[in-house]
Amino acid sequence: MTVTTDLESYEDALASYDPVMGLEVHVELGTKTKMFCGCSTELGADANSQTCPTCLGMPGSLPVVNAIGVESAIKIGLALHCEIAEWCRFARKNYFYPDMPKNFQTSQYDEPIAFNGYLDVQLEDGEVFRVEIERAHMEEDTGKSTHVGGATGRIQGASHSLLDYNRAGIPLIEIVTKPIEGAGERAPEVAKAYVAELREVIKALDVSEARMDKGQMRCDVNLSLRPHGREEFGTRSETKNVNSLRSVERAARFEIQRHAAVLNSGGSIVQETRHFHEEDGSTTSGRIKDNAEDYRYFPEPDLVPVAPARAWVEELRAGLPEMPRVRRNRLREEWGVTEHDMQSILNAGAVDPIVATIDAGAPADQARKWWMGELARNANEQGKALDELSITPAQVARVAALVAAGDLNDKLARQVIEGVLAGEGDPDTVVEKRGLKVVSDEGALTAAVEEAIAGNQAIADKIRGGKVAAAGALVGAVMKATRGQADAARVKELILEKLGVEG
Repeated sequence: MTVTTDLESYEDALASYDPVMGLEVHVELGTKTKMFCGCSTELGADANSQTCPTCLGMPGSLPVVNAIGVESAIKIGLALHCEIAEWCRFARKNYFYPDMPKNFQTSQYDEPIAFNGYLDVQLEDGEVFRVEIERAHMEEDTGKSTHVGGATGRIQGASHSLLDYNRAGIPLIEIVTKPIEGAGERAPEVAKAYVAELREVIKALDVSEARMDKGQMRCDVNLSLRPHGREEFGTRSETKNVNSLRSVERAARFEIQRHAAVLNSGGSIVQETRHFHEEDGSTTSGRIKDNAEDYRYFPEPDLVPVAPARAWVEELRAGLPEMPRVRRNRLREEWGVTEHDMQSILNAGAVDPIVATIDAGAPADQARKWWMGELARNANEQGKALDELSITPAQVARVAALVAAGDLNDKLARQVIEGVLAGEGDPDTVVEKRGLKVVSDEGALTAAVEEAIAGNQAIADKIRGGKVAAAGALVGAVMKATRGQADAARVKELILEKLGVEG
């Protein structure tokens, strides 16, 4: 029985207990059809329009394994340094829930396709932590329940529920870690870093977009505490379907504090599933799991075993792309940035846009500057990812080229980017429509400089007297007069020439 729902301070919790985590990550594969039938997996279709007798569990319907789904599972296993089974099979995981139309889930039980692997993750200070992988197995997703009439959107208090089976049968890979021990106070950070690195691996393999905000990748955070010096694990809680990196970290941290408070007050931890709440980072009880559930697994009689040929497995291994951590280290050296800067680029989701912009002809420093500056600001304001902005890497490279050619300064370049994002056309079109080109006519610049000097004689006298820094005020006057379209460096040169002062 739980005695208290208060939280222990994080520091006090870690002073008495060691956290032990287990992370279960579900990844929706990006196949065109479902795992065991030919129904489309495209998002956004009308409810229940992408279903058939097989994914609805109709009597007499027979499943057929999606070959691309198996191939994707093997690629994931290889990227995670797993052993690939020479022979495995599917099983029926039996339980009743409305979003499971068959009343069982086709999954894998004691014979997963990939097992016994690991993933090295790098923490923010550069420390590398190895997370051991228990297994990666194939299964299918469930349908989607929408609970209507309640205040929370959950089944409790709802007047009725709507069921959409379009998602039922979409291929899933579930990746399960071994117990993660020894992380101590950094356990929440390790959890976040692991899911982040796993997401990058999945994206690099091109087997899923792994968008957590769209449910294509979600994490169950299992956590328990044990007193220092004890080997036996404590009772665990399982926070279900956490769908952002920040939330994975917050869920682990909250559960550490909650468990410690319960244990310190003389209570005992209830084995249960819990819901995570984005608004405050808390968790609440979901379903009690006093005993291990009996899903009555048995081999799926309608599917033949999967026995990937060794030659095929080795062919897939040879075709794996450069892994994200290796790639980041290579790019960091090529770009000449620090570990901290590279982590910021990664956190912003800017690695691929920067690479594509460099490939389109921009210098590395300019590509980083625009994606991590003006474009990151716009993405943040719009609540979008960088790759969702309506500007291409090639267009960003063109903006950089216009700046390098002296046709734009940074202020004008920002206006050009604003125009592209607003749908006004490509950078050259925006420059033409808005009249944003830098004023390069020496006669026009000279006239503007002379006018600024004439209107600011006191400042001009200071400059003549040797206070060259005062030239900034005259440069500002010229920039204002030219609507920011002058080359500030050239304006300063002209001012000093006119006043007979060496720069």
